[in-house]
Amino acid sequence: MLTAAWPVRRHASGETGTALPAFVDHHVHAHLIDVHALPGRGIAGAIDLGGDPTALRHLSPGLPRLAFAGAFLTVPGGYPSGRPWAPDATVHTVTDPSAHPGVPGGARTAVDAQADAGASVIKVALNADAGPVPSDAVLSAILHAARERGLPVVAHAQGAGQVERAVEVGIAALAHTPFDASLSRRLIARAVETGQIWISTLDIHRGATRQRAIAHLGAFHARGGRVLYGTDLGNGQLPVGVNRRELLALQQAGVRGDALVASLTDPWPAHTGTDAVRSFLAGPAPTDPDDLATWLSRAIVVPTEELTRVD
Repeated sequence: MLTAAWPVRRHASGETGTALPAFVDHHVHAHLIDVHALPGRGIAGAIDLGGDPTALRHLSPGLPRLAFAGAFLTVPGGYPSGRPWAPDATVHTVTDPSAHPGVPGGARTAVDAQADAGASVIKVALNADAGPVPSDAVLSAILHAARERGLPVVAHAQGAGQVERAVEVGIAALAHTPFDASLSRRLIARAVETGQIWISTLDIHRGATRQRAIAHLGAFHARGGRVLYGTDLGNGQLPVGVNRRELLALQQAGVRGDALVASLTDPWPAHTGTDAVRSFLAGPAPTDPDDLATWLSRAIVVPTEELTRVD
């Protein structure tokens, strides 16, 4: 029995089934996908973690409800500069740890540019495998500026020492479950202790890298870490909508039952989710917990007003 589930009937068709809170993909890139196809395939909300802040601000309203980080904050030559999938407007280069607004290349200027465009989070690139990364002074200044704007900071942390940096400086969330090197139990415990969030993105990996990420997420979840469902949609050949493979990988990591549903329905970075729509699934929840991922992947988005609770 899923705690958040309601038995319901759809008004128009009379079909009975189960309603759950709206599902959210906590890591997408809207400029690389047809974002408006998401609701038809079960996703009512999404977080863009790296895009053109001006374009994102002007996306048509409605479903999916889109929160965004705006541009990647990086340093000259840093990730993802120069990638064919990352146009210039999706990258904001920081060259100065200045806390003063309006300073060219300044950390505060970079954060303000995203916040003024409507960003709900700030994304910083700590990918040492792909180029230079922000200095401690620049990273600290970005965090300080984001706190002043009331925004959490999410990081792409990859390469030697970068997950450790993200944990110790108080990065609110990791855009990807760490995957590139084995983490110590002490570091994972420290991440949980600081309240850091990990966004899953397990299905972008294959082979040993995938198994390492699943093991890390399993250890993080087992210690009480907050896990969010996210796919990095736009990165490679991923299905648009609820990704069954991502859910199966989460289950393999021990994120099962109510915890799996919670990863899909967590409203972060908002404090509360929408009540205007629900995730509708035909029939009751499966009795075998191993079948839950497949069942959840069949969700559609339905206005709450079209549903009547029948328990």
